[in-house]
Amino acid sequence: MKSDRPKVLFPVLGKPLVARPVECAIALGCDPIVVVVGHGKDEVKEELTARFPEAPLRFVEQKEQLGTAHAVACARRALSGFKGRVLILYGDVPLLLPSSLKRLVERGKSTPVAFLSMRPEDPTGYGRVVRDDSGVVARIVEQKDATASELRLGECNGGIYDCDAAFLFRALRDIGTENAQGEYYLTDLVALAYERGTPAEAVEVSAEEVSGVNDRVELAWAERVLRRRKNLDLMRSGVTLVDPDTAWIEEEVRIEPDAVIEPNVRITAFSRIGRGTVVGFGSVIEDSRIGADVVIRPYCVIESSQVGDRASIGPFARLRPKSVLGEEVRIGNFVETKNTTMARGAKANHLTYLGDATIGENTNIGAGTITCNYDGVNKLRTEVGRDVFIGSDTQLVAPVRVGDGAYVGAGTTVVSDVPPGALALSRTPQLNKEGWVARRKAKMAKAATAARKGKKK
Repeated sequence: MKSDRPKVLFPVLGKPLVARPVECAIALGCDPIVVVVGHGKDEVKEELTARFPEAPLRFVEQKEQLGTAHAVACARRALSGFKGRVLILYGDVPLLLPSSLKRLVERGKSTPVAFLSMRPEDPTGYGRVVRDDSGVVARIVEQKDATASELRLGECNGGIYDCDAAFLFRALRDIGTENAQGEYYLTDLVALAYERGTPAEAVEVSAEEVSGVNDRVELAWAERVLRRRKNLDLMRSGVTLVDPDTAWIEEEVRIEPDAVIEPNVRITAFSRIGRGTVVGFGSVIEDSRIGADVVIRPYCVIESSQVGDRASIGPFARLRPKSVLGEEVRIGNFVETKNTTMARGAKANHLTYLGDATIGENTNIGAGTITCNYDGVNKLRTEVGRDVFIGSDTQLVAPVRVGDGAYVGAGTTVVSDVPPGALALSRTPQLNKEGWVARRKAKMAKAATAARKGKKK
């Protein structure tokens, strides 16, 4: 990956690569789950333990990279005394379907070794599955060790195994390095099973499922595959994706039927979108909960926030973390909220910043209003009651309270509490000077004439 970050921690549709096989193992009830780590072992351990705090994870280190069989052998001590089946997965294979793994586990009940096979369009680089004259799997031969006739075989090794534990750890002692790469090949398990009269079983899956990620090009391809799967599931469940090719919706996102997702929308993390909600073109929703029948107009950004039913947002609005908007709230163009609660029916339709504030029901926030919530050291809170009218171009200097039913005149700087039902004004009286413009023009003309006369002299 040409990066300091361990490959298995690169994200793919919102999750690190390694999280996906661990999820598969958890879903199948695997216990314990042994993670063989090497480069970046501490980072990998920290990520997985934080993500799966209840999982039966154990970690072992492969200090030298001596092949896939060596990696599995490193887990022997962590599985000391274990009896049963061992499922062997890879940290950089994110596209496996749980249904395929269930088929593998079921097939493995009758054989010491079962594995996934595939038939890729181009088998170059893959180990070939070699069968005997009766069609029984005899061995897997890696490309560098294969003969010309073996290279013409179409069935290839998918690299995922389900093994009897006793057979596995006995067989690992018999695997050597007599091959082109001088490594301990896990594929030799298949030949050993055949030699002992208990041949392995192959479960064929699509090549897509068992494709690994080896660089950033393959990472982007895997993400496209996962996006396609997610978007197909959503559309089949009753969600409209106007252009599924440009909808970027992460795996943990949940969207209810009759929602409409317009093109170039990105929805991430654990976001929830309610029934009938419309998410407009180019909007980004990160880890937020959006109610039913909400209208989010184009180019809005919503981060770690909550939006109630039938609210209206945008266009070009930004909800920063801890914004909580009640039912039927209206947020208009170029309005920004942060750590702010707006009760039912409140509205701020234009060019406004509301930070660290509480806004009551049916209150109107005029254009250009700002809560001055930071004094250079602390963030301070503004509280505005219900049925309040805040005029345009108002500054609310926190900490301050505006009582229920109060009015604040346009252009006011509020520096102290406003009682309920009061009118707050801080403008100086307007002064009109009749005829001032004409007098000014005459004065300027006289000065210009004097200047011209001075130049002639």
